[in-house]
Amino acid sequence: MASPALPNLSQWRRSALLPVLDLGFVLVAAFGAIFLRFETLLPPIFPHFRAWLVLSLLLTPAVFAYVGLYRGVWRYASINEILVIARGMAYRTVLLVVVFYGLGFAPLPRSIPVLDGLLLFLLVAGSRFAHRLRREVFSLRSLRGKKPVLIVGAGDAGEILLREMRTYGRHGYNPVGLIDDDPAKRGIRIHGVPVLGTQEDLPGLIRERGVEEVVLAIPSATGRQIRRIFERVRSTGVRLRTVPALQELANGEIHWNQLREVGLEDLLGRESIRLDEDRIRRALPGKRVLITGGAGSIGRELARQIAALKPARLALLDQNENNLFQIGLELAERNPGVAMETLVADILDEVRLGRLFGEERPQVVFHAAAYKHVPMMERNPREAIKNNVLGTWNVARAAVEHGVERCVNISTDKAVHPANVMGATKRIAELIVQGLNGEATRFVSVRFGNVLGSDGSVVPVFQRQIAAGGPVTVTHPDVRRYFMTIPEAVQLVLQAGTMGEGGEIFILEMGESIRIDDLARNLIELNGLRPGEDIEVVYTGLRPGEKMTEELTVPG
Repeated sequence: MASPALPNLSQWRRSALLPVLDLGFVLVAAFGAIFLRFETLLPPIFPHFRAWLVLSLLLTPAVFAYVGLYRGVWRYASINEILVIARGMAYRTVLLVVVFYGLGFAPLPRSIPVLDGLLLFLLVAGSRFAHRLRREVFSLRSLRGKKPVLIVGAGDAGEILLREMRTYGRHGYNPVGLIDDDPAKRGIRIHGVPVLGTQEDLPGLIRERGVEEVVLAIPSATGRQIRRIFERVRSTGVRLRTVPALQELANGEIHWNQLREVGLEDLLGRESIRLDEDRIRRALPGKRVLITGGAGSIGRELARQIAALKPARLALLDQNENNLFQIGLELAERNPGVAMETLVADILDEVRLGRLFGEERPQVVFHAAAYKHVPMMERNPREAIKNNVLGTWNVARAAVEHGVERCVNISTDKAVHPANVMGATKRIAELIVQGLNGEATRFVSVRFGNVLGSDGSVVPVFQRQIAAGGPVTVTHPDVRRYFMTIPEAVQLVLQAGTMGEGGEIFILEMGESIRIDDLARNLIELNGLRPGEDIEVVYTGLRPGEKMTEELTVPG
């Protein structure tokens, strides 16, 4: 955006103008000092003063350039720029005095250098901050007619977002206040915008200030914190948006100021997983990696994160040619330096599987191929046994026979006290890899709950039902499940794949289980609708093989 103060000047012209402007200030400051001291512009010491003035004109721009005064972006002038100006002024005054007296000129009254320096400081600092002030006034005018918003979070992210909104009118917003739970911040102003209260004050402030949208500016907020804010905001009927989460920012997937709607993954999120990132970075780069089920939701995310770690070769194996083709294209575009192969194959084909292992010679295998839908597997138990048990046996045997260093089996919480065919087959798969674990090939299993956004998960089903106008079907009002996001699941898998010694079953700390009824109602509200009024919620009863709650471990 062009500067309102100098709208038609290019950057280099503005850079050239500043030294010229400062030379004018040197003249004004020098004669101002003379006038303040002698109450006349032509005192008896004027011949000596001319030498001081000439030296000041020569040295001041050079010193200012040395301290970086002409490199600053003055529309963002702040206390740091004041310090730069003060440092430059101190260097310039000391150098002037040393050179002036070193050349043998007659002494001036001691007040002249002091007054000269103070006046020049005020003129230079005032000119820079006048530029910022003009921009501030311009930005305030530009906010008229924009949507009034509250920003939740008066930390670093909130300050940056607020500055962007006020400086450029970004997002079409007019920030009318900030919210923060730190009582010490209440009443302070950030860029002229007040901190109005805490999260408890949200409903009242939204109505009082005519707020049309609330923006959450806490990238590290947990699911519990976001749920609390969401519940307070939804009662007012205004929209809640958020800055990206820390994981998205760290992956470079998105810029911090790309606001998005609050989603279920935000409401269900938990404390950030502490990963041994150094170990992961050391373990996978330069390795040949193979992922079975590479076209599935977990397999695709595994492929994305592993490709970013620069393996020597990455092979994706799956029967779904369409998804395999799409993820292959995506990975090739995002990671052109990584050798990749997409393999259309069935893990039940033992001969082809062995041939592919021989050709690819993987050092690390992630086994994500499985049938996972409980009711469907209850009706098709033979296929569940073939794919989840025999398929795992084939993959594990191929890993041993071809010298794979490490094989990670992706399991489920339904393998604990299995009450259905799918859970039983996954428990047998865990026992298979534990039985084959040895010094040459180390096997570990990773067990987690339901994955939000995965292929065939409950969320897309609910979304389709909401889009169709309802009803949303829930099996039982009290049925509970553990949930996690796809990135969380993949992080656990990668961590387990690098730290396991062999034979272990790794379990993610899942936090609290979630009522599916609450999940459905939250999703309806996230779509701007009211459960029970705009969209009905209907209970259909537990399906064959389903339990009221899931377990992650076997007691004792």
